Amino acid sequence: MRITADTQRCLGAGQCVLSDPDRFDQSDEGIVLVLEGEVDGSSEEARARETVALCPSQALALEV
Repeated sequence: MRITADTQRCLGAGQCVLSDPDRFDQSDEGIVLVLEGEVDGSSEEARARETVALCPSQALALEV
């Protein structure tokens, strides 16, 4: 499973960074940066799903 970000949709709210700072960061403009896209294991998957759900602009997605 892989997590992806649509940088055109990102509003820069930073919920992803607050939720999972090891996986996400923000550019100088506040746009999401995916530091680690691969999601392995059930605990990582649960956290990734929660982070995707928290994104107010729905810029994040999980792909199989």
